Amino acid sequence: MSKIPPGVGPRHPQLVVLFGATGDLAARKLLPGLFHLSNAGFIPGCRIIGVSLDALDADGFRAVARQALDEHSTRKPTADEWQRFAAGLDYVPLASGAPALTAAVERARQILGDDCRLLHYLSVPPNAALPAVRLLADAGLVAQSRIIMEKPFGTDLASAVSLNTRLHDFFTEQQIFRIDHFLGKEPAQNILAFRFANGLFEPIWNRNFIDHVQIDVPETLGLGKRSAFYEQTGAYRDMVVTHLFQILGFMAMEPPTSLEPQPISEEKNKVFRSMLPLEPAHVVRGQYAGYRNEEGVDPASETETFIALKCSIDNWRWAGVPFYLRTGKRLAEGQRIISIAFREPPKSMFPAGSGVGAQGPDHLTFDLADASKVSLSFYGKRPGPGMRLDKLSLQFAMDDTGLIGEVLEAYERLILDAMRGDHTLFTTAEGIERLWQVSAPLLENPPPVRFYEPGSWGPKAIHQLVAPHAWRLPFERAWRGGRKP
Repeated sequence: MSKIPPGVGPRHPQLVVLFGATGDLAARKLLPGLFHLSNAGFIPGCRIIGVSLDALDADGFRAVARQALDEHSTRKPTADEWQRFAAGLDYVPLASGAPALTAAVERARQILGDDCRLLHYLSVPPNAALPAVRLLADAGLVAQSRIIMEKPFGTDLASAVSLNTRLHDFFTEQQIFRIDHFLGKEPAQNILAFRFANGLFEPIWNRNFIDHVQIDVPETLGLGKRSAFYEQTGAYRDMVVTHLFQILGFMAMEPPTSLEPQPISEEKNKVFRSMLPLEPAHVVRGQYAGYRNEEGVDPASETETFIALKCSIDNWRWAGVPFYLRTGKRLAEGQRIISIAFREPPKSMFPAGSGVGAQGPDHLTFDLADASKVSLSFYGKRPGPGMRLDKLSLQFAMDDTGLIGEVLEAYERLILDAMRGDHTLFTTAEGIERLWQVSAPLLENPPPVRFYEPGSWGPKAIHQLVAPHAWRLPFERAWRGGRKP
């Protein structure tokens, strides 16, 4: 068991009320994450009360949790570790109502002590969020508690404002943690370190040196069992507002006065306030061939499974710099990158055929996968006679440090932050509402979907969208170790 640095975890025992406890997210991420946080000593005592529609008892929930750890946890429990974790699990079916939930919480508090803290995690569909909140209120579990809300947070400006208003009837803004697991990833936080801890990069992080930026999150996965949910959201609501725009805020923000939650949120929200409303003419919506044959999908569906767009930030630092965002299902590769293209030299003294400019501008690329990689590409001379240039790269991977085992999974990091009351990596009501406001022209007048073949990079119109530039993916060079930068 590793020694946990002071201040990393909460000071008090934690009582987690987990709504959607038998669902897919709980099985894949939340239960394995809570097991690791408890077992590794990040939390000084933890008990979990599962809540869902399934008519289970505590032993039934323990069986669900054990299966989740066996199938999805990267840290398999020993017999003793499992017994300790299982002893802290309880379960309340939704049909049992508020009195049963109140009683379960009281039982757990008697074990954890009066100084324990209450955290509610709503791993439920959007239409089940407010009923869960009302159940918590009826059970008397709102005061002095914190609540984690899953995406999507609204589907447009009106629904986001309504949801915030109704949520604030029960919880204060300080109690609410709107989760975006992309911001919990180590590489996303490394952007802050890269920018603000290094004198080499901060002076060139602006329109004078940066030509354009790409945030590209293609996925090879299809919808699985999410087709009914996806029909109501689509790629834009599911991924862009909730994930890609949040990463854009981190990448484009001004230096905060400190690395505290409020200053960071203020700077991110300034970026969102500076974003120009999206122009439908600068958006490509796509749908993979065969989507309309999926179970639960309208045969005439216009829901997009792919979206690429150009957006602009109208402030002093980024005026005139286009930001290109792309994401979609059933694409050629699964990647998560931010790629920053630097301006090319104004004049070349190199002879024709030297290779300079042949592979595009220099790029700084962040790989947002959990392995955390950074690549800086540049032109360098090929050894031998004459002046022949090749594209080279400086690369860093977390594996190089020997610390890859210390990396917390994104949900683990965010749950830990919520337990500590740290809002740094969570989104605010103001920021969410502003992003829906920016989205309004697109949502009101979406361009028609264009079909693309599964395994491709999306509709061919994406090349006109990004012209005269080119999409960074697919990459032209390999990472050390065989992956691409």
